[in-house]
Amino acid sequence: MASTSSSRYAKHRRIGEDEESEEAEEEEEAEEELERFDDFTIASSWERFISEIEAICRQWLADGAKILMQKGAEGVPPFENLYMIKRELKHGKRIIAPLSASGVILDDPESTKLLSSVAIALSNCGSNWPAFVPVHDPSRKAYIGIQNLGTVFTRRFEADRIGSQVPIRLMHLEGLHELFLSKFVLSSTDFPARVKVHFSMKLSYRTPEYGHDNETLDSEATEPLTENEVANHPRKLWDDDCPWAEWYSAEDPVKGFELTAIWGERTFEETLEMAEVENASSFDADSWFLHPVVSQYMVDDSIGKFVGFASQLHLLVNVYESSVEAQFLEDFVADTSGQDNSKSSATVPPPSVIDRVMKDLFSDETGNYMEAENKYSRAMRGAPADSLFGQFCLHALWFGNCNIRAIAVLWIDFVREIRWCWEESERLPRMKNTSSIDLSSCLIHQKLQMLMICIERKKSLNREKGAGYKDETSNSTAVNKSRKGSAGVVPKMMLLNTFQEMHAPYTQDAPLMTEDMHEERLHAAEAFGNAIGLSGQLERDILCSDMSAFKAANPDAVFEDFIRWHSPGDWVSEDKTDGNAGWPPKGKLSQRMSEHGNVWRKIWNDAPPLPVSKQKSLLDPVREGEKVLHYLETLRPQQLLEQMVCTAFKSSADILNRTMHGGFKEMKTKMDQLYATMVSTLKSLQGNSDVNDLAGDLKRLCQVFEHIEKLLILAASIHWKLIDAPRLAQAIFYNYFNYYLPKMGTSLESICYEKEFTTKEKVGMYERDTVSNLFPPPTANQSWRKVLSMGNLLNGHEPMQREIIFSVQERISNGHYSSPTPLCTNDEQIQTHRMYISGTSNDLWVALSVTSWD
Repeated sequence: MASTSSSRYAKHRRIGEDEESEEAEEEEEAEEELERFDDFTIASSWERFISEIEAICRQWLADGAKILMQKGAEGVPPFENLYMIKRELKHGKRIIAPLSASGVILDDPESTKLLSSVAIALSNCGSNWPAFVPVHDPSRKAYIGIQNLGTVFTRRFEADRIGSQVPIRLMHLEGLHELFLSKFVLSSTDFPARVKVHFSMKLSYRTPEYGHDNETLDSEATEPLTENEVANHPRKLWDDDCPWAEWYSAEDPVKGFELTAIWGERTFEETLEMAEVENASSFDADSWFLHPVVSQYMVDDSIGKFVGFASQLHLLVNVYESSVEAQFLEDFVADTSGQDNSKSSATVPPPSVIDRVMKDLFSDETGNYMEAENKYSRAMRGAPADSLFGQFCLHALWFGNCNIRAIAVLWIDFVREIRWCWEESERLPRMKNTSSIDLSSCLIHQKLQMLMICIERKKSLNREKGAGYKDETSNSTAVNKSRKGSAGVVPKMMLLNTFQEMHAPYTQDAPLMTEDMHEERLHAAEAFGNAIGLSGQLERDILCSDMSAFKAANPDAVFEDFIRWHSPGDWVSEDKTDGNAGWPPKGKLSQRMSEHGNVWRKIWNDAPPLPVSKQKSLLDPVREGEKVLHYLETLRPQQLLEQMVCTAFKSSADILNRTMHGGFKEMKTKMDQLYATMVSTLKSLQGNSDVNDLAGDLKRLCQVFEHIEKLLILAASIHWKLIDAPRLAQAIFYNYFNYYLPKMGTSLESICYEKEFTTKEKVGMYERDTVSNLFPPPTANQSWRKVLSMGNLLNGHEPMQREIIFSVQERISNGHYSSPTPLCTNDEQIQTHRMYISGTSNDLWVALSVTSWD
């Protein structure tokens, strides 16, 4: 009984404890409910998040585009007033990022919540900026968006992309039209059966890349070509007919053309009408725009990647800097083991290459000297591009990558070949037949002209020695009494003693002299000049030759007769001026000619009466020829490189100036500026300026040369591709010229203000046939390999991109967008639905916007 009663007591006690615990739990839950009371007068974290977005938007609106650009905003390329700026939001743990660190895209509730937050913030700012949020997988580039259009309308956006396996229905305009209608025509009761859809389209075509046609034809050949046939039929390059092709082959700067054909806005009511548009010719488009696809090296900001005359001239300037290190060229040819790396690394081509260059230089060609028609060309003191030394400099630019050792080896072999021509009395190739020396050219070219004349004189003397001639000195009496070598009677002049007509004799030309010989003559005149101006033996020889010829033409002449003819200023006339002068004429010699011991009279007394044909030549060809060779063989490296730099710049510019570029006036102006810059810069090479200072100026000149060379090659490419549409070619080049102009500074660091060239030029109706010829019909092999999925073909080429806009417009006063308020009493139209479609047969991107009344 005791155990039973005790157990019953324990049970009642547990029941009592359970009741007490339940009461305690109820009290705790009541307290918790009181603790979780929300005070709606305090902003929530989400409201604070919206407030932070609003503050940032207000700051952006206040800053404007210029300040935002300074803060790191980036322009979106095709658009002028579209910028991208980033700002991180850090609002506790409530921040929602469109893309998390793991790469997971927001789900629908999150994306809608984020979009609503941004839209509320923009609305509070009074801004009509659209807001977008990415959705779905990143590869789809899908998004949703919203835009507040004021107090009445709201525009919502939706976009998606099909990256592969585009349905066939959506490859054609009919299927795309049906897709657009499906977004709002749910049944025939919603809209009339025939919906007026506004349509516009832009098609982009791309020409085949130049240079691939030959490869395609080779692949289609039925029989393979043998090695000999390939060698005999080399592949023709685009610039084979350009003047620079002899020295290098330039990469075609125009890789192709992009043609944009635009159909303006049209209205269609039936889907079948889309098929007619798709099958229409591209010539039916309202507008054509052409854009050249320019090679990357043309738009790249860096200098030095382009290989042409400018790059080799830069190497030649480096050689000029190092030319002061030695006194003789042979020092650079010697073994370089143990010397510095700059010399040892300079390679020299093998002997076979040297022989080929020498064979080309000394081929039997006469220099035509096709000088470029430029007023500055002759002011640069260089050799003509087609002359022997001009060709040597051009070969040196490409010989052994233009290093000092290669140039030294080439020059030594060059001079050796010139000596062989002299010793064998063979005419120098590439030298114009002339009896004068061009003092406006460089000294080496003058020396080669002198040597050319000496070779011809030496050959003439050898022929005379071989034929032999009779010595007529025994008949001196007959010679003295007969007239020899008369060039004609001198008008109104008679001999003083015999009253016979005075005859002018044939005289020897003044001996040819190069620039350095003229300087020597002037120095001699300064050092040894005398009262009668005879500065040396050369002047004495010339005077004696003239006196001998005068005596032969006038056997009875006296010294006074020679003075009246040769130096009228030394005859003082005393005749009256009334025209009744008697005979003999009254006058006398000047004071200097009548002095005792006058040199002129002494020479007259000693001069024999000999015509020019019997006189010894004033020019000793053997002596002068050996002097020329001595100069060439002992020329110092720096003197050689100075003349090579001038000639190389001049010859390169003259070759480029022969380029046919359609007469683009911008190109002609730039070439004139290049010549003027070269004249002012290269003029310093003729003085005693410091080599290091000159090298800096020459390197800057190389940069300017490169800019203009690239522009000229582009102009030639555009001209030849659009030769039948000169207006279009000129306009396209003008557009690129304006784009490239900011890059053409004189500093070593180039600045480009626009990274891409995107300007398009409108094609005239009469130019469309020429432009369509840029799209050659595809071959059978190409047509088989390429699946044509879209229409609107141009010579068999489908567009590389198609952009379409469908839209539906409604009046505000219609039932769907009407309002009982006075705000909507007008008859204005709005776009209720608009779809933008872009892509190809393998890639389709669709964006839809819907405007609704709130």
